[in-house]
Amino acid sequence: MISHVLPTYNRAPIAFDRGEGSWAIATDGSRYLDLGSGIAVNVLGHANPDLVAALTAQAGRIWHVSNLYQIPQQERLADLLVEHTFADTVFVTNSGTEAAELAIKMVRKYWHDRGEDRTEILTFEGAFHGRSTGAIAAAGSEKMTKGFGPLMPGFRTLPWGDHDALNAAVSDRTAAVMIEPVQGEGGIRPLPDTCLRGLRELCDRHGALLVLDEVQCGMGRTGRLFAHEYAGIAPDIMMVAKGIGGGFPLGAVLATEQAAAGMVAGTHGSTYGGNPLACAVGARVMEIVADDAFLADVNRKAALFRQKLEGLVAAHPDIFEGVRGQGLMLGLKCKVAPTDVVKAGYAQHLLTVPAADNALRLLPPLNITDEEIAEAVARLDRAAASLA
Repeated sequence: MISHVLPTYNRAPIAFDRGEGSWAIATDGSRYLDLGSGIAVNVLGHANPDLVAALTAQAGRIWHVSNLYQIPQQERLADLLVEHTFADTVFVTNSGTEAAELAIKMVRKYWHDRGEDRTEILTFEGAFHGRSTGAIAAAGSEKMTKGFGPLMPGFRTLPWGDHDALNAAVSDRTAAVMIEPVQGEGGIRPLPDTCLRGLRELCDRHGALLVLDEVQCGMGRTGRLFAHEYAGIAPDIMMVAKGIGGGFPLGAVLATEQAAAGMVAGTHGSTYGGNPLACAVGARVMEIVADDAFLADVNRKAALFRQKLEGLVAAHPDIFEGVRGQGLMLGLKCKVAPTDVVKAGYAQHLLTVPAADNALRLLPPLNITDEEIAEAVARLDRAAASLA
């Protein structure tokens, strides 16, 4: 008999009742050090007092109104995103998948309104842009697309890191290139800054739009507010979600005025997108995470964490191959199945996340303490020892 919850996940036999900062507390009272953060979502940890206060204050006033009306909280969030990024305009969604769908529509509408037949969007192997039919078509992964055809046409998936393939594929008929500056689901694979700069130049040369997916690597995760800032470039369109809500469902599409020119009244909408509750929380997240001192501390903690992880790899050469990633978006390349390390972590009351390319994802809250970093590595050490 099918379960009452559709069985699309292989869930661990753990249920959590509450959380405190970097700790998730199970229904039996056990405390787990959370290096998954809901897959890069809880950037300020569990039950963060600032976010609880923002949500509670808004919940006592008004929860939801239609986008038929002005929503001051949405305007506040959009103002903050425009102030701190390349963008001129913002559309607020509920998730990263919804953001991806709008980004695709925005690209197509841009070229349609210019009277040019440019519909092909170039993407890359290992990408993850969500699980809608459009998003899985964009990623081109056989694992995600099998059984769900026919898929949305107009995408061409290229090998990750193959410059020759990219240069051969981009032409004056390319509508856009869509890429994650750091692949998350693909195994914590950063795109080198030189490559991202080259990609911007390539798009400019052919008139194509550059779409960045910073759903997982954005919102301070890499030590900058957004990962592409390291390369000193700006996209035309960017998808944001996960960390922007600090745990509350929230996403956004950021764009330049030119890229968004085709999205006029009636071309897109969302019943819940931009609701006062979500935007009140998102604005508070932005106020905290966009602060230079906060981001500097993320970088300091990232250096400390990485140093300790390098020692862990050296201590367990049969389990781990190396460390990769940027900021507090780190991955351990494993020599064993990463799911084995995840399960061994459960025994140590440690939460981690597996990824492709035999990688284990470490995505702690950005305000994790130095002591918690040391404790996390100690628990990883015991988990690895149990596998040896």
